[in-house]
Amino acid sequence: MAILWTLMALLLLGFALLPVLRRRRGMIEQVHPGHPDAADPADYGFVREEDLDIRMPGPDQDLLDVLDVVQRTQEYRAAAQLLAGTEIAGELRWQRVQAFAGAAALELRERPGGVSETPGGQWLRVWRAEQPKDAGGAAVHAEFLVQQAWRTSTPGTDDFRIIMEEARDACGQAALLSPGDPVPYVIELSVARGLNYSQPEFEQLWLKILDRAPTHMGAHLAALHYWCEKWHGSRELAYAFAEAAAARAPQGSLLAAMPLFAVFEHLPEVNLVASFYQSEVVTKAVHGALHAVHSARQDDPMLAHVRHLLVFFLVRSERWSEAMGELMHVDGHVGALPWTLSANPAAEFALYRALAVAGYEANGGSPATLHS
Repeated sequence: MAILWTLMALLLLGFALLPVLRRRRGMIEQVHPGHPDAADPADYGFVREEDLDIRMPGPDQDLLDVLDVVQRTQEYRAAAQLLAGTEIAGELRWQRVQAFAGAAALELRERPGGVSETPGGQWLRVWRAEQPKDAGGAAVHAEFLVQQAWRTSTPGTDDFRIIMEEARDACGQAALLSPGDPVPYVIELSVARGLNYSQPEFEQLWLKILDRAPTHMGAHLAALHYWCEKWHGSRELAYAFAEAAAARAPQGSLLAAMPLFAVFEHLPEVNLVASFYQSEVVTKAVHGALHAVHSARQDDPMLAHVRHLLVFFLVRSERWSEAMGELMHVDGHVGALPWTLSANPAAEFALYRALAVAGYEANGGSPATLHS
């Protein structure tokens, strides 16, 4: 009988806590697009969910135009010309290499080829065959192999290792073709994570990047993964890496936002503490990222990455007005963390956007006050 009463008490307690637990899950179940109590994001001029661009974190019209030409004609020369004209040590080159490699990988997945069908991404194979000494094509090929490894095989398997070792060789070839270019080494950071480089090996690779582009934000984000708890480091090592990068960041550098990415990489899977997103560690990281965003060049290619992550944390922290301010800058493109971790990035982004609008209006905000 005592056991029965205990079970009944636990059941009643569970019913009592259920609404609380749902609210604790970041308000996700409170208001959603289409809910009768939800405010309308369209009132703020936001892009409809179905029109959100999931390919990139922010606009790059030159890249979009070239991708359209390459995929429509299966001719690589426009891509080669665009990369040849992109600054070697800049963030934009790294993003464009990723985009071309991702486009080829997606084409291959959609059209694997067969007896009577040319496989997708054939333009990249032709590019490498016709211009084997082109540094841009070599970098895209190396990144393509890395993406293929992560997309099509499981870490630790023979298939994964074989593709990653091929990618490592491709990184070496790309580096030889462009000695001052950090991108081949940035690509190898992902190889290092997949092939379990030792910490001394990883640090040697990292020094090669610092010699070429010491403030490269994309490289720092790629390196952070290695130091994370879920890979080859720990929470403490990841935080130390991010905080060191922020401490040495020059004025106007987005490296000051690195601690926020470290916090994101170590979020608890289940968080039942309502004040977590108002905790000192989160608040400090958010303030650092906000400072970085406000002091950075507005044409910095990595700016959108930081703004997207800020939207996530500001909504979770119920800082509605600041979240709306960031949304005004990034709306329309959702190819960035944290949305890309979802099976439907556009829907995930739209959900947080609806929460931001609802919270903003519940506290007296309106389209007129936001645009004033």
